[in-house]
Amino acid sequence: MKQSMKQLDFDWKPLALAPLLALLVMPFIGSTSTWLTLTVAGLAMGMIIFVIASGLTLIFGLMDVLNFGHGVFIALGAFVATTVLGMMGDWTGSNELWRNLVAVFPAMLVAMLVAGAVGLAFERFIVRPVYGQHLKQILITMGGMIIGEELIKVIWGPQQIALPLPEGMRGAVLLGDAAIEKYRLLAVVVGLVVFAAMAWTLGRTKVGLLIRAGVQDREMVEALGYRIRRLFVGVFVLGSALAGLGGVMWGLYQQSVVPQMGAQVNVLIFIVIIIGGLGSTGGALIGALLVGLMANYTGFLLPKVALFSNILLMMAILLWRPQGVYPVANR
Repeated sequence: MKQSMKQLDFDWKPLALAPLLALLVMPFIGSTSTWLTLTVAGLAMGMIIFVIASGLTLIFGLMDVLNFGHGVFIALGAFVATTVLGMMGDWTGSNELWRNLVAVFPAMLVAMLVAGAVGLAFERFIVRPVYGQHLKQILITMGGMIIGEELIKVIWGPQQIALPLPEGMRGAVLLGDAAIEKYRLLAVVVGLVVFAAMAWTLGRTKVGLLIRAGVQDREMVEALGYRIRRLFVGVFVLGSALAGLGGVMWGLYQQSVVPQMGAQVNVLIFIVIIIGGLGSTGGALIGALLVGLMANYTGFLLPKVALFSNILLMMAILLWRPQGVYPVANR
């Protein structure tokens, strides 16, 4: 009975925001095919942003850590992908999609492993000494990101590096008169898989239960014999690995990478997290989709407004719900 009441009490209104935005914009675009192309492009961009932001959502929502150095893991993942894909030219140059996927998925995996390993060191030497001190976290993690960017320049150089899409992922498929790029469809699928895996882990597994319980009452969980610190370190490593995955996807989306790309995307990430409710996975997904749609719609209709359209979006959401669409309790 209590479970059914909780389901009835679920706040469905934020779920309608993205469809509502798409429907409101449709009359201004005019062409249905153009609207569909822009909408799918916005959803794909939103899913990529969600994958990037999901790592920071975990770190902030579960550990209460303001990691402004998150961008370095994004850039690191993208640069690792340039190296891996550069060694698999026979696979990326093929017109067969399955051969392209054989190259891209290992690149994503290696990027996640490298970003996760660096995240482990980042947590141990930079973040751990400032747990519970938000101002110091902001300052020291920003310093860590600057150092990380410089190390990336030492290894890969300071110049922009091309990260072209594999041959089989280029081009588009037609839905009626609308052209939908193949890579955008792949990005939507990967984003949905990441969201489903996170939701299932946090909501349906013992590890997820322990992490959520540790956030609410750390002393009690440790009194039961569980080492909550190790779980939290694992959360940080996972968040860093997801940033690396998102970096690969963003690099392929832009088809180039630069050492500063993480810092450039950081603004969008924090907008998403603030809209979502400062730590909510579901809220971050909604925020990311809204940001992706808004960027594509305004870029088509009002290019001069596109640069700050997402700031206006965040302001509008916060005027409606000052704590975000799905605020995390006790935040």
